[in-house]
Amino acid sequence: MPVQFIGMISTHDVSETRPAGGPVVDADYTRRFAQAHEEAGFDRILIAHSSASPDPNQVAAYAAAHTERLGLLIAHRPGFIAPTVAARTFATLDQFSGGRVAVHIITGGHDAEQRRDGDYLTKDERYARTDDYLTVLTKAWTEEKPFDHDGPYYRFADFHSEVRPAQQPRIPLFFGGSSEAAYRVGGKHADTFALWGEPLAETAEQIAKVRAAAEAAGRAEAPGFSVSFRPILGRTEEEAWDRAHRILDTIRGRGDAFGGRRAILPTGPGATPQNVGSQRLLAAAAKGDRHDRALWTAPAAATGAAGNSTALVGTPETVAQALLDYVDLGVTTLLIRGYDPLDDALDYGRELLPLVRQEVARRDAAASLAATPLAAAAGAAR
Repeated sequence: MPVQFIGMISTHDVSETRPAGGPVVDADYTRRFAQAHEEAGFDRILIAHSSASPDPNQVAAYAAAHTERLGLLIAHRPGFIAPTVAARTFATLDQFSGGRVAVHIITGGHDAEQRRDGDYLTKDERYARTDDYLTVLTKAWTEEKPFDHDGPYYRFADFHSEVRPAQQPRIPLFFGGSSEAAYRVGGKHADTFALWGEPLAETAEQIAKVRAAAEAAGRAEAPGFSVSFRPILGRTEEEAWDRAHRILDTIRGRGDAFGGRRAILPTGPGATPQNVGSQRLLAAAAKGDRHDRALWTAPAAATGAAGNSTALVGTPETVAQALLDYVDLGVTTLLIRGYDPLDDALDYGRELLPLVRQEVARRDAAASLAATPLAAAAGAAR
């Protein structure tokens, strides 16, 4: 099956190596950033969420209005609006955008960040709430008749939405997390389970746990899987690694003053994050800077693994093969973003995406040919 590529946009120019400047909402930059991803051939763009960031639904609507086919992956924290309201919000945008919406569920990995919006539940309670929330959300999109709900966190009677998603049977759900609770809830509800870029063995371990959770939840098919990286490309291996080390020096030179005007998670080399995903990246970094074909964990150590912060370093051919190593594990979606966000997106479209897609298409064609009766008969004759 074709692999999907997801990029990530923000409303102003900022990264770990680029201090935030200008207005928080720069309409011209946001438009150009979304259009760059469409030009580069990305399938979707992720619009992030935090307690201080612009509303991702409005950013997604603006991006949709200035692109033609680009999919929208809207980060969403359950618990701050009712699931019935969220269902109508996303369905409305799905209609206006022509069926381009997907929702990325982030339950929340840090207590202090949650409390900025008034959420004082524990992590386990948040995941229990997310489970109840997603039960309502999916029913709101799919039930033909009014229904009642009496769950541990949400209770209502006689709900029915007149606005339904353009996509049928419903809007796709992505789900992020690396804790046992995340595996359990995401394995039950997610269409695509999103992971940060760990070494191949650790990624395979997480995929197996999510698949087991999906089976325990009674699902006939496991979700797809997304893995995220920060590719650093060069015309030669030496050039790519020279660029990588310049990026790392810049990050280290900024200490913990990067990523935006206010950090979402604890940042810097001395950070002690609460979320398991960041803890896992730091554990991988503690084992060594380089793993497998091209994985580089030094940026994760330098930033405190505040977000997807592991890189793939090399020529486009090397990085494409590294991405395909994850496809071989069962990964169906690749989320990539650069340290020079807009220009890197364009470079990926020219140099990286085509290589991965061509190889996936070649493999699919070979598998299809091998599955034909003629090919099977020829094999039996040999």
